[in-house]
Amino acid sequence: MSVRVRRIYEPPEPQDGVRVLVDRLWPRGMSKADAHVDEWPKGLTPSNELRRWFHDGGSYEEFTRRYEAELDAPEAAELLDGLRESASKGQVTLLTASRSPDESHATVLARLLTA
Repeated sequence: MSVRVRRIYEPPEPQDGVRVLVDRLWPRGMSKADAHVDEWPKGLTPSNELRRWFHDGGSYEEFTRRYEAELDAPEAAELLDGLRESASKGQVTLLTASRSPDESHATVLARLLTA
């Protein structure tokens, strides 16, 4: 199972495999043609409330715990299972506009997909 996280602003690479945007909002300044996004499962994104809480200074550890709890909801769990299946068949690249992808929801998703 191969999953990686990249910023959507980085140019696509042949080894990206299935490119999945995991942000709720479309990234500023990025055209859909340039993004080369294969999937955009908005149901996997953190809630607006959680996202605001985190950006207002919440800790990453607590964000991770709360986000994982949100991912237990039926719709999110089903979407996560679908991504897990895609990853079992080949490379999946999770795309985010986050300036710190290593401390973002995309990294949480990547860890859950490979667990």
